Amino acid sequence: MRPLPPGVQAPAWLLGESAFTTLRTWNGAALLWEAHLARLRGTCAWLGLPDPDEALPPLDRTGWGLLRVTVTAEGTFHSWRPLAPGPRPAGGVAVQLTGIQVHPQLAAHKTGSSLPYLLAGRAAAAAGAFEGWLTDGAGHLVDGSRTAPLLELDGRLVVPSGGLPGVTRAAFLAGRAAETRPVGVAELPRVSRAWVCGSGVGVVPVRRIEGEGWSVDLPAEWPAVTDRALVWPGEAARP
Repeated sequence: MRPLPPGVQAPAWLLGESAFTTLRTWNGAALLWEAHLARLRGTCAWLGLPDPDEALPPLDRTGWGLLRVTVTAEGTFHSWRPLAPGPRPAGGVAVQLTGIQVHPQLAAHKTGSSLPYLLAGRAAAAAGAFEGWLTDGAGHLVDGSRTAPLLELDGRLVVPSGGLPGVTRAAFLAGRAAETRPVGVAELPRVSRAWVCGSGVGVVPVRRIEGEGWSVDLPAEWPAVTDRALVWPGEAARP
């Protein structure tokens, strides 16, 4: 047994008392930064943390990247890495409805208390799925382990309520009619199309949803988007 390192003996690291956001960068530009900053500010205010720094650090100016901005009681910190998820899955992706539930108070915020999302991601990977979906205690689909779900139900675009307000999803829905409401797990077999949306992947069509004892296959057509915040990273960037 080894002593706990002094650097992690703080609520931010021991208890997850931190707020963060992860955003895509392109050639040194932070995409959708204002929307990410607004959401981060809201979470910091809710947790009683200091307001995040607005000034971004110098970023790598060659291609795609992923910037994480983390706020703790000690201030604002950043990390950056190249973003290269591999070839675009032309036929869409599979998602797994996991047995993991979100925290009822924290689900609307991106905090350091991320264990449910880690577990859902692991459950999805074990099932061979691209993404794992989480529910709430009432049996509603709420969120994904690393992306935000978007559904088509009865001919309407539906945003499941109760989870993190996804910045990439909101950017994709700008100018489109969509309804935000609770979505029961029992409704998922009736989904006609679905997408997962996130900074790391853009807007990705779902080809299959798998639950316990059921599955549904969906048409998976990639959306016609050109915004660098929405395309699969690695695609030829457009002006």
